[in-house]
Amino acid sequence: MDYFWNFDTKAIHSHKSPDPITRAVSQPIVPAVAYSFPDVESAAAVVSGEMNGEYYGRYGNPTVKVLEKKIAELEEGEEALGVSSGMAAISTAILAVCQQGDHILVTKDVYGGTYSFLTSLAPRFGIQFDFVDCRNIEAVQLAIKPNTKALYIETPSNPLLTVLNIKALAGLCKKNGIPLIVDNTFMSPYLQNPLILGADIVVHSATKYLNGHGDVVAGFVVGNAELIHFMRKKLMGDLGQNLNAWEAFLILRGIKTMGMRMERHCTSAQKVAEYLEAHPAVKNVHYPGLASHPQHELAKEQMRAMGGIISFEVEGGLKASKEFINALKLIMISFSLGDPESLIQHPASMTHFSIPPEEQQRFGITDGLIRLSVGLECPQDLINDLSQALQVIEERLCKKQAK
Repeated sequence: MDYFWNFDTKAIHSHKSPDPITRAVSQPIVPAVAYSFPDVESAAAVVSGEMNGEYYGRYGNPTVKVLEKKIAELEEGEEALGVSSGMAAISTAILAVCQQGDHILVTKDVYGGTYSFLTSLAPRFGIQFDFVDCRNIEAVQLAIKPNTKALYIETPSNPLLTVLNIKALAGLCKKNGIPLIVDNTFMSPYLQNPLILGADIVVHSATKYLNGHGDVVAGFVVGNAELIHFMRKKLMGDLGQNLNAWEAFLILRGIKTMGMRMERHCTSAQKVAEYLEAHPAVKNVHYPGLASHPQHELAKEQMRAMGGIISFEVEGGLKASKEFINALKLIMISFSLGDPESLIQHPASMTHFSIPPEEQQRFGITDGLIRLSVGLECPQDLINDLSQALQVIEERLCKKQAK
């Protein structure tokens, strides 16, 4: 009998069985590069794809394969591909649908690494691109060219937490015969499933919430079986972007607690966002869980909860934001997100540094913008730390008013 499993149960039990030899409950780590065959015919059959199996570590691994099946199921996709980083997932997805002479549309509010790939490497492959405000469906339609081969979006976006209408954009893409690629890193499969909403390809930096412990660099692409097979053979394998067995094991371990972790990230982030929005030294707060967020209602429709990332601006611009960040005692300055530890950073000079200042301003990334990844600590301890650091800004404002 088949049973319906909820997410937390699937995260632990899907595609998992005790090891047939040792009866170990944990997934075995298979670090092998080479695999032997009983005869030349079976080796040739595996290489050609006529028979399932691994033949060389760059093209697949038993531990990674178990993880790929689990990720595909959690994202409601046919197949998944594990690669060596989030940027490997992003570049693989783009290169799988675009080649020399092709054009791709990209949401204007995008991760700095994605921007860097598009502006520095994509032109070397002969790939053209344009940034477009994907909140405006008509603007996206007008930006599509005869050689446009895909639309690439993040939702919520990094770092402004802009929420885009996946269903509407997916419908537009289907009407124009192009795939929709969605970076789902900020949400994780627990909070959002773009494929169910009509997207064609999902990418993740598994370094973040999928692993959740800050000790792995990895990425995933999820899509239809034919496309994933092409990526595995001609992009991941031939370009050497494969994920190794040890890191796959760590992600398999991390996924078991993803539901619990995401619940805590979300509830804590909501409390922190509400605190920041009410503070007189804070100018703007970007968090989909706030009623003031321009896409708050849309977020409630397509996301199960609002995530663990907040971005905000303090009064006083660049100088004040740096003084505030440097005054924190518990929250750590770091480029990453999705860890048990709360991490904070200054996008304009850190994660989005590769975007020229004039482009940053056009995309809404101001000098005073701060991004906070809310961790698993007690939320009141985080609020207390933010409070003592904001005193620096309040004192600055008082001195300015006194003059």
